Amino acid sequence: MQIFSVEGMTCGHCVRAVTQAVQALDPAASVKVDLGAKEVGVESRLLPEEVIRVITDEGYSAKLA
Repeated sequence: MQIFSVEGMTCGHCVRAVTQAVQALDPAASVKVDLGAKEVGVESRLLPEEVIRVITDEGYSAKLA
């Protein structure tokens, strides 16, 4: 599982937006969001750069943790 530090997530809508963005590119992806830790765990065939791009496209700041 790849872990990303994501800034700007504050609520359930944020969790849904990030999860749906990743799963739009990889429907089989497992996405676990921890709002308190500001982290997103992704189990996916996507490269880390692709995950960062889709999270950034949703308006959040993301980098590998």
